[in-house]
Amino acid sequence: MARNYLLYDVFTTERLAGNPLAVVLDSDGLDTAGMQALAREFNLSETVFVLPPDNPKHRNRIRIFTPDYEMPFAGHPTVGSAIALAELAGEATGIFVLEENIGPVRCAVSKHDGSTFAEFDLAKLPEPLELKADPEAIGAALGLAPHEIGFENHRVAFWSAGVPYVTIPVAGLEEAAKIRLDNQAWSELAPRKSEWAFASPYVYCRERVHHDSAFHVRMIVPGNPSYEDPATGSAAAAFAGAIMHFDAPTDGITQLWIEQGLEMGRPSRIRLELNVDGGKLASARIGGHAIKVAEGKLFV
Repeated sequence: MARNYLLYDVFTTERLAGNPLAVVLDSDGLDTAGMQALAREFNLSETVFVLPPDNPKHRNRIRIFTPDYEMPFAGHPTVGSAIALAELAGEATGIFVLEENIGPVRCAVSKHDGSTFAEFDLAKLPEPLELKADPEAIGAALGLAPHEIGFENHRVAFWSAGVPYVTIPVAGLEEAAKIRLDNQAWSELAPRKSEWAFASPYVYCRERVHHDSAFHVRMIVPGNPSYEDPATGSAAAAFAGAIMHFDAPTDGITQLWIEQGLEMGRPSRIRLELNVDGGKLASARIGGHAIKVAEGKLFV
């Protein structure tokens, strides 16, 4: 049986930038083992499998796999899938719901000046988690000295909006550029996000390359070998908790652009929107562009 698939670059308007994503259409009939095997075949950070929705009012159900395991939710697969499905349907704009393991995710798609943008409401708002490891030890596992960690009132913390991340503020771009993850050291002190994987470090600073960005970030996935992710929407969702805690945005809508992937030659831009009411985060959205790179068929 031939199954159609698409390749998109997400959180960018340029091909061969951003975060690549495989979207497998016609996934009905594939079991979990088959999806995992195909995700391993694509060998991208995530692969999406599109299925009929459980609720007929929703657009589709999607399942998201890394080469090693299934994710409850992820940002660039949600943005990329929303744009791919809207473009397949010939829709320039639209609002619809994608069903993910974390729950229903409301998406909005729009097209301007030839590029397609999608944003989605966080199904789960960020919450703090207990971090037992010493912040200096966490920094050392990234090759950072104690004086290079933190800026203003920002400190190392642990947050999750469905996927947990250790958020690590650093002094500036120079410190962000020098990080090198010591997998052994990280495995001895980092909290786990599952029985088979450790929470990833999300390094950020307020100094940035592009003037319209609010933060410059890097995210390293621990493992053997570890690898860097060019754009991480689920981490930006968790990072919203750190922004609320340390920066305390005023009531109303705050939009922040986050730059990522520059050190690895895959520049990406993620828009984080915070809706603050009474000093608390009432809702949040992640958004970005995506562009189709390839399409084809899988003969499995």
